[in-house]
This record gives sequence, structure tokens and C-alpha cells, in this order.
Amino acid sequence: MSFDSIVLKQYREKVNQAVKHLGGFSRPLSEGWLKTVRTALGMTGLQLAKRLGVSKSQVSKTENSELSGSVTLKTMQNMAEAMNCRFVYAVIPEQDIDQVLKERAIKKAKARVKTASTHMALEAQSLDQQTLDSEIERIAADIMRGKPSDLWSEE
Repeated sequence: MSFDSIVLKQYREKVNQAVKHLGGFSRPLSEGWLKTVRTALGMTGLQLAKRLGVSKSQVSKTENSELSGSVTLKTMQNMAEAMNCRFVYAVIPEQDIDQVLKERAIKKAKARVKTASTHMALEAQSLDQQTLDSEIERIAADIMRGKPSDLWSEE
């Protein structure tokens, strides 16, 4: 196994751990994390504002900014620290990273087989569906074994 393969495997394991542990998390839709945690702590907006050295309206504005998606990571971190919390963010795939890659490899393989199949059909050499499916699986497996630079390129 090459050094690059080992590093890639470590990245995938790290992402899969995040999926496993955080995959079910989502932002509280009605209030957002900032207001939800502040309320859970029994802290008023004014109390948080004093801890941050800002106005109560700024706290409210920031909590609303979280809901609209316009709050900065730095602001989230500052507010979390003012509530004696730790700010954590993550980008979590909808499913295991290997499944994401497999689905993408199959999509790419289907596109390649379709192109070849079209040319073969024009020459009256079309393949049956079982052979096409087998070829898609073979090509997808080849893609998964390598690290093709075009895996995420659109064709």
C-alpha cells in the first residue's frame, strides 16, 4: 500500500467517524444552537451580551443571523466561549464516505459504458444487459481502487 493510499484511508476513516457520531445532528430549526444553548443554560440575552461586551440587540441579531446562515464562524466561536461552551463545526456526508465514492464510481462507469455501448450498437455489436451491468461493476471497481482525478468531473 502506497503512502498516498494510507493517507487517503486515514482521511476516509476520519470522515466516516464523523458520519457515525454526528450524522444524526442537525441545527435546532426554530431557534438555532446559540439561542438553544443559551436558554438551556438559563442565561438571558442581556447576561450573554454583558459577557461578550456587546448590546443585547447584538446578541439577538447574531442569534437571528445563525438562523439565516449569515453568522460567521468566528462569531459562533466567540458566543460559544462566552457561554463556557466549545464551538464545533463539521461537514458530514449523508452516508458512509465509501458508499458516496462507490455511487459516484458507478455513475462514472455507467457513463463510460453508455458511450462505448452506443458506438457498439452503431456497429451492430450491442451487448446484453447482463454483460453491460457486469462491465459497469468492473469499471466502478477499477475506479474505486485508483484515485482518478476525474471522479468528480462532470462529463
